[in-house]
Amino acid sequence: MTTQKTYAGIPKENASLDQSKIVLIPVPYDGTSTWGKGADKGPEAFLNASENMELYDIETDTEVYKNGIHLTDPITENSSPEAVVEAVHTITKRYIKSNKFVTLFGGEHSISIGSIRAFNECFSNLTVLQLDAHADLRRTYEGSTCNHACALHEANETTNLVQVGIRSMDNSEKNVMNDENVFFAHDMVNNQYWMDNAIEAMTENVFITFDLDALDPSIMPSTGTPEPGGLFWYETLDFLKKVFEEKNVVGFDIVELCPNKNNKSSDFLAAKLYYKMLSYKFKSESIEDNNENLYDKEIAKTINRLKYNQDED
Repeated sequence: MTTQKTYAGIPKENASLDQSKIVLIPVPYDGTSTWGKGADKGPEAFLNASENMELYDIETDTEVYKNGIHLTDPITENSSPEAVVEAVHTITKRYIKSNKFVTLFGGEHSISIGSIRAFNECFSNLTVLQLDAHADLRRTYEGSTCNHACALHEANETTNLVQVGIRSMDNSEKNVMNDENVFFAHDMVNNQYWMDNAIEAMTENVFITFDLDALDPSIMPSTGTPEPGGLFWYETLDFLKKVFEEKNVVGFDIVELCPNKNNKSSDFLAAKLYYKMLSYKFKSESIEDNNENLYDKEIAKTINRLKYNQDED
């Protein structure tokens, strides 16, 4: 079935695949969560909230949707965790190969196994930046390697994994964790340089996987496993802005929104977070393009000046 609606209700001319720089893939899957259920309803709640959001971003002075955001049909595979991961991997890679900036909205965190695998196959020397309350480094959980508790195990073995905001983990995960690349929430509170330290640990190409339980439950209660002591809105934006400015963010996913019909604030936060991340990405690209244009103009001026001097001689 073809998607009828557009992301955030944007005009169809800003939503066609051919004209869009950005692709958004919804993945409404909640097959392996073990406490709060409802992440399969996350994409729909996120999209509904997005339709009620202002599309002008004050901070960046941009309307990023004009770069084109194509909303794909949702990935509805749910026969097994392994089948979901493979479907996400295949479809994500297809859009990356089409030269799109690919984003995903889950769904529980196990979907990121497939998205990370696709990006790792398409971009060299990849860093995966994980913002999360949980380490998610178990090799298997409840009989599957594609469980939400295993979401970053493969990334830990095959990419440069940088973990931010961690405050809950199993003792067994200490054995595989790279201590130098982990920023625990209790340490971040007393380290004014944690943002710079985290960015220094990254390579040039970065994929971001953002589990919404990285945020403090006072601002993000609607998630499957909320943990006290999380990130707040403006420190999160400050960090993301730095990452987008200093690194080549190649794509991202956002996961673990479990909507509560009696509290829409979490849905709206997720919508704003997604749009903010796009705004930072394409604002940074515009700055780079402007710098390149200035550089080209300076070269042209120099060539003309040399030519003028030769003519004078």
